[in-house]
Amino acid sequence: MPVSADDISERYLKKAIAEINELGHQIAQAAGPDRVAVLGSGHPQAEIFLLKHRPQAAELGEGVAFFGRAGQAILKSIQRLRVDPTAIYGTNVLKYEGEDEEEAGRSLVRELRIVQPKLVVVMGQDALACLNAVRFPLSAEIPSSPGTIQRFTPTIQALVAADVDDSLDEQATKRAFWESFKAIGPWWAELPPY
Repeated sequence: MPVSADDISERYLKKAIAEINELGHQIAQAAGPDRVAVLGSGHPQAEIFLLKHRPQAAELGEGVAFFGRAGQAILKSIQRLRVDPTAIYGTNVLKYEGEDEEEAGRSLVRELRIVQPKLVVVMGQDALACLNAVRFPLSAEIPSSPGTIQRFTPTIQALVAADVDDSLDEQATKRAFWESFKAIGPWWAELPPY
């Protein structure tokens, strides 16, 4: 009996959920009992992968990436751009205080392989440096060209945006974030439906 496309999609989703959960467990173990691991949040097969460099206090308090003011700012921006919020996955390069950047890079590669996004939104120069350092298979180095959709791999594009955490308090930095982030809207509008 042939397997339907829905059955195949369901199997891939279950596999992605299991792999993200396993990665989260391994990160929590590496963080140890004295540090909070901040895990990625969102759909495990999201089209858009949001990447920041390090967790902020609210994220450390909850153990969830993009929790707090940055998450609210992203949600408002996504809604303004008419992007489906369920098409988003967000994470930090560094998952806990004191994490080695090389180890963090290996976790990031695993997250990218699991989620298989169509667009990586790299927020800030530190996150960009880390992403470029991991040498993801078939990837091109992403230049710092905020607001421009670029090729990352043959199947993943990238957008460099201002660091959302640094953009929350002053009007000029909010504007810089928005100007670099808003390219998601036209990109999303042109994304073919499943």
